[in-house]
Amino acid sequence: MTSDVAAPRTPASFPDREVVVGLVVNPVAGLGGAAGLKGSDGAHVQREALARGATPRAGERAARAVRALLARRPGTRVVTVPGSMGEHSARAAGAPFTLERLSPGPAPRGTAEGHGAADPADRADLVDPADPADQADPAGSADPAGPAGLAGAAAAGSGGETSAQDTRRAVIALADVDLLLFAGGDGTARDVLDAVRTLGDQAPPVLGIPAGVKVYSGCFGLSPAAAGFLAAEHVSGLRRQSAADHASGQGRGPRAAGTVEAEVVDLDEERYRQGLVSPRLYGSLRVPAARAALSGRKAGSSAVVPAGVEGIAREVVARMRPGVRYVLGPGATTQAVGRELGLATTLLGVDVVEVGDGGVLVAGDVSEAALFALVTGGEAVVVLSVIGGQGFVLGRGNQQVSPRVLDAVIGYGDAAGPRLLVLATSQKLAALRGRPLLADSGDEDLDRRLSGHVQVITGYRESTIYQICTASEEFHG
Repeated sequence: MTSDVAAPRTPASFPDREVVVGLVVNPVAGLGGAAGLKGSDGAHVQREALARGATPRAGERAARAVRALLARRPGTRVVTVPGSMGEHSARAAGAPFTLERLSPGPAPRGTAEGHGAADPADRADLVDPADPADQADPAGSADPAGPAGLAGAAAAGSGGETSAQDTRRAVIALADVDLLLFAGGDGTARDVLDAVRTLGDQAPPVLGIPAGVKVYSGCFGLSPAAAGFLAAEHVSGLRRQSAADHASGQGRGPRAAGTVEAEVVDLDEERYRQGLVSPRLYGSLRVPAARAALSGRKAGSSAVVPAGVEGIAREVVARMRPGVRYVLGPGATTQAVGRELGLATTLLGVDVVEVGDGGVLVAGDVSEAALFALVTGGEAVVVLSVIGGQGFVLGRGNQQVSPRVLDAVIGYGDAAGPRLLVLATSQKLAALRGRPLLADSGDEDLDRRLSGHVQVITGYRESTIYQICTASEEFHG
């Protein structure tokens, strides 16, 4: 695990130099998920998430991706920026890395129409290890990718906070890498897209490490490990292609090899918190070409037959037992379960209900901490719907259903019946074309325990057995 000063790199064929992977982390990505805030955009939301006990996890997920990269391509050089925006994760992963310092001053703001040429003033300055101001913050060095390190001061921004400007500056700083990994969610993908538009033809291909509350865009790996494996595959392909071009005297340009365009989609989080889902396409990013390892864009639910959803809701309610707490995850299908009980549950939050003479709303729109308290020490069942087009059951928009919540539910006594009910219409399952359902809870051991086959309720008195696996295992690159 080493760091050193970057030397100015000029384009060269791969037989003459190493392949370099960049890393940028949005340290607050996903912070609002477990807190039940349905997003992390805005300093006030981030402060509220921390007040509710949320812990930053983006750095951990970035480190997991880098470890997977190194497992496939040992010794791969990582270039990143100081502090929680990359350095802490690179250190935690044991990667050989180089630091570049972000230049002060505003970064270009993105628009739907794009930008002009990059301003040289926005490019990075090299870190000088002799300059005390350039040294890494020792406060996070003990466990730089853990909660303490990530909750500390970030490399850029005042007061230890980071911003979208910092993300854009970091991407521009790392423009010379061969592949740029970024950890965050859809908002971070938009910031990366802004910087890529500024860089124009100088921009490297990018790949998202999923760390946000909602991941609707198609530019992310299925999981942190899948992103790392795909990065390693892309690096190997670059070397093979460049070696072939070198031998033949051709110069196709290694960055262009093996890439495709992937969509960047985001929501208005304020409208999202009000239950209004209106995804907007912002553009596309060039990513490594391996569709099996990419999450794909989330599909809308407008084509779902309402009667199918209502039939699923009737079946779930018919299976409910008194004395059991039922955790209803986000989504229109689970909201229909609330309606069948005569309750006004949330569309995008997590609610806890019981049945007796009728439905009882125990708690609505709960945080992870509140949910854990509600399911500890008693029998509970978690009811989750499948995300259309992607197949995720865990880890996308339902971070309140955390590993410790699932452990508490699964591990309670010898209660009858399954502890996890999965809901999907037949149309939604058919659209997956045989691809498995996915779990990305943040705890790979738990995801593996949940892997195998699960009963999926598809209608009233209708169900099917369907494969579920960890998002990491779905990619076999």
